[in-house]
Amino acid sequence: MKKKTIALISGGISSEREVSLNSGKQVYEALDKDRYDILTYDPKTDIPLLVTDADRIDCALIILHGPYGEDGTVQGLLDLLDIPYQGAGVLGSAVAMNKLLSKHLYERAGLVVPPYVVVRRGESVDVSHIVTGLGLPLVVKPVETGSSVGMSIVRDESSLAAAVGKALEFGATAMIEAYISGTEITCGVLGNQDIDALPLIEIIPGEDYEFFDYEAKYQPGATQEICPARIDAQLTQKAQACAVEAHKALYCQGYSRTDMILKDGEFFVLETNTIPGMTGTSLFPQSAKAAGMSFGQLLDRLIELGMEARRRQTTRG
Repeated sequence: MKKKTIALISGGISSEREVSLNSGKQVYEALDKDRYDILTYDPKTDIPLLVTDADRIDCALIILHGPYGEDGTVQGLLDLLDIPYQGAGVLGSAVAMNKLLSKHLYERAGLVVPPYVVVRRGESVDVSHIVTGLGLPLVVKPVETGSSVGMSIVRDESSLAAAVGKALEFGATAMIEAYISGTEITCGVLGNQDIDALPLIEIIPGEDYEFFDYEAKYQPGATQEICPARIDAQLTQKAQACAVEAHKALYCQGYSRTDMILKDGEFFVLETNTIPGMTGTSLFPQSAKAAGMSFGQLLDRLIELGMEARRRQTTRG
């Protein structure tokens, strides 16, 4: 069988560049060299080369996180170059990257989300009113970053303004959510038209971490991750249904991973990742492994799904 030429795209210019480069290296090692010729590209320097090589590329693996990678920008470029790629297209990528728009669509789909308010750069923040409405603690986060970049937990009213200022360093809009104390659960899904939910993972940040922040996500051993999660079959099915519904609500395709908090039998949906991490400590590969799929087999499947999605679009066109 003729080898497929794969464009492995990692690096980029977001605050998550180093994680992306690390993921890219591990993906490169896991790809079957008997099946693929692998070309590597860093969008920070290699966009002209990617354009030049487009005609000989069968599929791209986008291993980018955050703005200018996970938000539809690179997906749009690949669409223009007629290169298939794994995961969500321009619309799904852009929608999922925006936490505010995601919340609107979750709510419309009947999913439960933590109560929240939105603040914008240049507007005054009525700290007392927000605390009265949402209570304490609060979660403050930028609307358009990943990996918990710019996120804070606020436990007293006097700290809220500084946390909002920190979040607004990463974008013009920030979100303040009620803190939901419960069990953190994440669920990956895989598929285009037929979507399968993977085993759940329960996330327990280490004692040195107040929440599942950037370091807790990527520092080996910093977080305890239990797969399958320690919840009963009925709750497991409910969480998996939430993840599938979130995937559909945000116009995703291929795969995604949705983070939730379980409290008193209810799942509060937090966010959906359209390019889940692909490092040795990443959650999606762990979940796929629990479902009987090696890292290499997962990558094979993502490539197949990306090419299948492009064929379906071409047929419709």
